[in-house]
Amino acid sequence: MSPGKGAWFGSRGLGATGGLSVTAAAGLIAILCGAANAQKVQPGGLDQLAPHRAIYDITLADTRGGTGVSELTGRMVYELTGSACQGYTQNMRFVTRMTSQEGATSITDMRSTSWEDALAKAFRFNSSQYKDTKLEETTDGDANRSDAGGEVKVEITKPAKKAISLKKDTFFPVQHSMALLTAARKGVRLFIADLYDGSEKGEKVFSTASFIGPPKPAGYNHNLPAAKNGDKLGQLRSWPISISYFEEGSDKKDSIPAYELAFLYFENGVSRRLFIDYGDFAVRGALQSVEFLEPAKCTK
Repeated sequence: MSPGKGAWFGSRGLGATGGLSVTAAAGLIAILCGAANAQKVQPGGLDQLAPHRAIYDITLADTRGGTGVSELTGRMVYELTGSACQGYTQNMRFVTRMTSQEGATSITDMRSTSWEDALAKAFRFNSSQYKDTKLEETTDGDANRSDAGGEVKVEITKPAKKAISLKKDTFFPVQHSMALLTAARKGVRLFIADLYDGSEKGEKVFSTASFIGPPKPAGYNHNLPAAKNGDKLGQLRSWPISISYFEEGSDKKDSIPAYELAFLYFENGVSRRLFIDYGDFAVRGALQSVEFLEPAKCTK
């Protein structure tokens, strides 16, 4: 799963790839303010991701005063297909059932699909959000770089037509995931990047700060709860990663992240132990099954 993956759900109603608790953000911000190994990364240096389909069970991890949430359960299905020659497609469906403290229930259903050129020259995105089976929001658009590493032009068609420009070093979701793995393999502890994933009606860029923990050796997966085909991760290294998402242009020394996420990231791009912190409440995502898919064949 891509952490940008998009950030995976972000503030799109219910969705983000969870992370640090809000109180833990102070430690990360201290690192941001002067760590010797902090890097401003540039697009490029991409690793490869394994096409796969993963299913996660979602449960409520924590709730804070005033949120009104007493129970939350759900399921997320994430699929990555494609190849380096044909680009990568991400499909995700995230359904949650929330119960308030008064006993009222509501169901949120978020669906998204995107395609991204393997060299991050182009990115197409579409997402829809339903609440109790009623469509509430649809976003559709595409983004293109003017040249290798050039300025990014975005054309949004839904919910309203709009054109915006992004800085040339802005990352797309798959590009961000690949670069994050490259940074982890190189021993980089702090990975800073601006991320665009088409969320917030396609109009928002997040400033992200990713803290990469020491690698877990091959075999560590055997210590985790059983998941169908999870044993296929047994010979891979993994890294605990926490990402804070800030509003673009905010002062990271003083601002609170819009949301945070944490996960165990395997070197083939599969995630386990998801934790998503929305501020008012937090959820966990436990991997139930993973299926590895054939890469798309190159025709040239």
